[in-house]
Amino acid sequence: MSRVGLKVINIPSGVTLKVENSTMTITGPKGTLNVHIPDVISLDTSVEGKLSLKRANEEKQSKQLHGTTRSLINDAIIGVSEGFTKTLEIVGIGYRATQNGANVVLEVGFSHKIEIAPSPGSKINVVNPTKIEVVGFDKQAVGQTAANIRAVRKPEPYLGKGIKYSDERIIRKEGKRAGAGK
Repeated sequence: MSRVGLKVINIPSGVTLKVENSTMTITGPKGTLNVHIPDVISLDTSVEGKLSLKRANEEKQSKQLHGTTRSLINDAIIGVSEGFTKTLEIVGIGYRATQNGANVVLEVGFSHKIEIAPSPGSKINVVNPTKIEVVGFDKQAVGQTAANIRAVRKPEPYLGKGIKYSDERIIRKEGKRAGAGK
């Protein structure tokens, strides 16, 4: 039984939903997103300001699509009304980021600078040379842009140098010299 699929979605004021064929268009103050609705899922908007999803049968794939579709719709509604933010931190001596128009330029220990462009639906802000914010209304685009930035120099486990998410905890390893006297 899908617990996620059974949850009711609250629709905030300023957000409009429109269904054509098997595509739901969600429009809000931050932008417009489209979500594909599978044939086995039906929408119930009988209660004002609330949306619930029902599945046609109890087959395994229908149950899987029920929760997934509900999550995609909920994320789209949150995105067009509030937006999403991912914060990255740069750790390391001489490591820094600078803004170049919409792109970010990273200097993270390589012989060259690396420039990364944001995915459509996201925007990169360099708060200070060691802190980057990725904001946008599309959760997938924000996450992908943040992952592309982090992939340039993943944090290493000995000194913790690299690019990490602000809420990420790096599990540190003991170096060779620390364990030599045992």
